[in-house]
Amino acid sequence: MAENDRRRILRRGLEACVLGDVRALPELFTTDVSGWSPNMLVTSLDGLTEVVASRDAALSDVSVQVDALDVVGNKGYVEYRLGAVFSGPFVVDGETVVEPNGRKIEIGAAIVAEFTADKISAFRNYFDDAALLEQLLVA
Repeated sequence: MAENDRRRILRRGLEACVLGDVRALPELFTTDVSGWSPNMLVTSLDGLTEVVASRDAALSDVSVQVDALDVVGNKGYVEYRLGAVFSGPFVVDGETVVEPNGRKIEIGAAIVAEFTADKISAFRNYFDDAALLEQLLVA
């Protein structure tokens, strides 16, 4: 598969996950995809679909800005910024809820992905979850 095709798949996979487009996931990820981030771990397409479908309603007006994207062989790399408005309650656990402050948040992140044929088979999403929490807790 051409690296340009993999670039397109990586960008579309990021956008689908961030924006909650579960319908696009089967064409972009393998059925046995594995992936993690500071707040998520998945070991299958079904697991990824569940996570994306239950995307936290605490954030609205979600946007993603890709700053850099490259594919070398079967590995892809993307740096991006996520922007959103903290507009709904953020449930930390059964006893802890952070009330929305209505502020715009922005977080920088990076993904390393691996491809099997023409689909993403593994990914690691890196971001500073403490910086995200700090923005959520500002009154």
